[in-house]
Amino acid sequence: MRRQGKYYAIGIISMVVVASMSAATAWSMQAIIDTMTNPENRGAVAAVSAMVIGIFCMKGVSSYIQTVSMARAGNGIVAQQQGLLYEKLIRQGVEFFNLRESSDLLMRVTQSAQAARSLIDLWVTSMVRDLLTMIGLIGVMFYQQPVLSIVSLVVGPIAVFGIRMILRSVRGIMMRQLSSLAEILKVLQETSNGIRVIKIFSLEKVMDARMKRAIREVEKRSNSVIRLEAITSPLMETLSGVAIAGVVWLSALHLSGGEATTPGQLMSFVTALLMAYEPAKRLSRMRVSMESMMVGVRMMFEMLDQKESITEAANAQPLTVMDGRIAFENVGFSYGTSENALTGLDLVFEGGKTTALVGESGAGKSTILNLTMRLYDPTEGRVTIDGTDIRDVTFDSLRRNMSFVGQDTFLFSSTVIENIRCSRPEATDEDVAAAARAAHAHDFIMTLPNGYQTQVGENGMFLSGGQRQRLAIARAFLRQARILLLDEATSALDSVSEGLVKEGLARVSHGATTIVIAHRLSTIMNADHVYVLGNGKVLEHGSADELLAGNGPFRQLYDQQLGNMMRPKVSIV
Repeated sequence: MRRQGKYYAIGIISMVVVASMSAATAWSMQAIIDTMTNPENRGAVAAVSAMVIGIFCMKGVSSYIQTVSMARAGNGIVAQQQGLLYEKLIRQGVEFFNLRESSDLLMRVTQSAQAARSLIDLWVTSMVRDLLTMIGLIGVMFYQQPVLSIVSLVVGPIAVFGIRMILRSVRGIMMRQLSSLAEILKVLQETSNGIRVIKIFSLEKVMDARMKRAIREVEKRSNSVIRLEAITSPLMETLSGVAIAGVVWLSALHLSGGEATTPGQLMSFVTALLMAYEPAKRLSRMRVSMESMMVGVRMMFEMLDQKESITEAANAQPLTVMDGRIAFENVGFSYGTSENALTGLDLVFEGGKTTALVGESGAGKSTILNLTMRLYDPTEGRVTIDGTDIRDVTFDSLRRNMSFVGQDTFLFSSTVIENIRCSRPEATDEDVAAAARAAHAHDFIMTLPNGYQTQVGENGMFLSGGQRQRLAIARAFLRQARILLLDEATSALDSVSEGLVKEGLARVSHGATTIVIAHRLSTIMNADHVYVLGNGKVLEHGSADELLAGNGPFRQLYDQQLGNMMRPKVSIV
């Protein structure tokens, strides 16, 4: 609220004027009625008419200013909170996203910020406009008819008791409703991302049933919340009717008893009583509405208060890469389970050399790349570059010296040129084209409808797998980093494209510290050094020729993959 203080101040001042004019409207009824009983006094009639016009004009202008200023403040809150939420998300480590569903994050960023805005709007409006209006109107009531005012206010405690009973049910219902909304988002995301699997396995009815079930739950809980909010209306209507009837009855007795009450005073009191009904009803619903909004606000602060899984050291220094030598020193790591992904691992990736990591799935190869990029921190030991622990350097300087190509290629929903240029935003169009040529992507790019300006769609959906892979490799080329990390970088390419890209990779990796993960041993036979991993440990290491000379795991993998290719084919009749 403090960040939007200027607009809230304007809105609050406008609400004060609106509340004052509402009270003035009720108070003016005495003058209106008394003047109407003496129409010959033209001066009084003109004065009262001018007063009424002035009251309603001021109320109208103030209402306009209130609406605009509150809207600007509210929109500012949504923008600020969504910005804060995204900043918090982007600072989190990979582990944070692995443990949370994207639908839950989407719900928190969108719905929670709106809930914060709605909560503050409701609180400010209720506590300023409605409460001040109530106070002003009650003041008019007591000024005109003190006894009748006391009688009319006895319904307040009864209304408060009824609302407290309603609040008990709201919080649980809203939590379940937001869970159902997250399920709708999840089904939509899974339908979009997994449409091929859904079609091939005929899962349309299954997904449709999931969606309809989630929609029904949202509908059911929305109706429950509306019912709880609406129940305040018959409560207030009944109590108000009883109060007004009692006032009418008592006022009739007072008048017949000969009390000196003018018709104008009684009309002013009744007008104030009737006008107080609407703000009183809104105030009675306020707690129920606030409780439902607080669920979303709590979700927002749960994320904002979430501890960041990877943080930069307070005295972090920029990393200066000299040789580019990477070392794992007695590194242990676990993804949060009881089983270690790496145990007591000692590795050395020599600067300017190409080192390959091979082994069965789950051996720890990708974990080594994740630790090198500091997407995670080791639970034991340390990772160093040129002798400096990477936990002591800034994120930007560490990753500015790295480039990565993975087997799961990700492209932004933008143009071809922007997807390549994102690795080095200051690069010229000529630099981008040169990187594309090195990755053997330029030729296919030029066949696209708009060349480098062609939109690739969500995650490159308009391109083939091989085309997406080559754009990712061009992005890595453009980076011109001292450390190159390749995780099955040619997995989506055919043999001809793979041969061309391997030539390009050889050029870009020249002089760079290169770590290559490959399941196809044919792609790493020229590596300077090979580590064979198993269960998070080094089983053996050396050059490819040295490992083939023995009878260890590497030789066994080689025989499994390439040995059968060397044997003569047998015809089966």
